[in-house]
Amino acid sequence: MEHEPLDPDMFDPVCPSSALPIRIGDKWTAMVVLCLQGGRRRFSELRVPLGAITPRVLAATLRAMERDGLVTRTAYEENPPRVEYELTPLGHSLTLLIEAARSWSKDHLPALLDAREAYESAAERP
Repeated sequence: MEHEPLDPDMFDPVCPSSALPIRIGDKWTAMVVLCLQGGRRRFSELRVPLGAITPRVLAATLRAMERDGLVTRTAYEENPPRVEYELTPLGHSLTLLIEAARSWSKDHLPALLDAREAYESAAERP
């Protein structure tokens, strides 16, 4: 079966995948969006449902999200200092995409796990 050759310009070089706000394998950005969709939260509040994330990784994730215009960071001149994060309208716009991915995962996770198990079993054979 012959296929048409792939178009060498099928991916826009002006928009590399590294510019995407949610990179494949970046599980934290989507989770932070879900944590913030109900309103502004403090750093320590975000760590509760994101128990496996280190403070350093959470801080880096929030900085990247702020850089991309997905969250705003508000620092209050208090003692001790207080910082809150809130989704921007751009950040809120990701919720539909994230919900679609969660729905796909719910529907297809058993098949995906079965495929992984079959692959691993085949790889173990000589």
